[in-house]
Amino acid sequence: MDYDHEGRTGSPNLQLVSLEEMQKGLQRKGASYQGSIIKSQVKMAFSNLTSKAVLLYDEWIKDADPRLEGWPLMSSPFPTTFIIGTYVYFVTSLGPKLMENKKPFELRQIMTFYNFSVVALSLYMTYEFLMSGWATGYSFRCDIVDYSRSPTALRIFFVLRKKNNQVTFLHVFHHSIMPWTWWFGVKFAAGGLGTFHALLNCIVHVVMYTYYGICSLGPAYHKYLWWKKYMTTIQLVQFIMITVHIGQIYIMDDCPYQYPIFMFIIWLYGSMFLVLFLHFWYNAYTKGQRLPKMARNGIKDQ
Repeated sequence: MDYDHEGRTGSPNLQLVSLEEMQKGLQRKGASYQGSIIKSQVKMAFSNLTSKAVLLYDEWIKDADPRLEGWPLMSSPFPTTFIIGTYVYFVTSLGPKLMENKKPFELRQIMTFYNFSVVALSLYMTYEFLMSGWATGYSFRCDIVDYSRSPTALRIFFVLRKKNNQVTFLHVFHHSIMPWTWWFGVKFAAGGLGTFHALLNCIVHVVMYTYYGICSLGPAYHKYLWWKKYMTTIQLVQFIMITVHIGQIYIMDDCPYQYPIFMFIIWLYGSMFLVLFLHFWYNAYTKGQRLPKMARNGIKDQ
């Protein structure tokens, strides 16, 4: 048996191991303590960020149009965002999976009703846009938003089957991004020069859905659709007019329009959709890459 210089028994190896274990234990405790501090700091940073975001949102929403108080889906952008997200998920993923092994539904009568209903709605919206200013005093230049409750100002608020090959990027993008951004347009700037593109869009929809409605009546009516090739041209002219009109904001001096950021967004959309529709025009009419047989013959399959 070993004795130390004071007469106590012990093993140097055991003492060394115990010391190493103590050091490792202290290191583990230190690392755990540091980890706790980091987690606490992350939670605090996230909490501060969330609080700032809420305060910013509350401050931002104070500038919303007070005439919209109590309107469905207009208290917050989140319900609209959820609806659009559901739409995108259904048309790009869930819908095709559900219909993968099923026969296409026969929806001709429903499509006819829907298309002509959109025509009627678009005509009504066009009339309301015109009466809200575009035919009653707007200059087509620096037209600011009228937040009063005059009849003219309030008119703007009234403006409010298995075919997977037709679910294109252009189609899904247009029908998802436009409703989402228009929520902000209606919430903050329902009127003025920012609604010119909506007026043009309603007029174009009258033409488009008249075509779709006649097409959905059946092959006997397809002979009346000789003008189909001009629809894309009309849409291209629409985006050129939108881009030119909204582009005036960059050359007008001291235009007091309340939300210049909307002008940039509309200009960006006009330019972007012009490029996308030119790409569609090139593939459809120059290269002739229209997948549905009826489309290659100048008739859209419904």
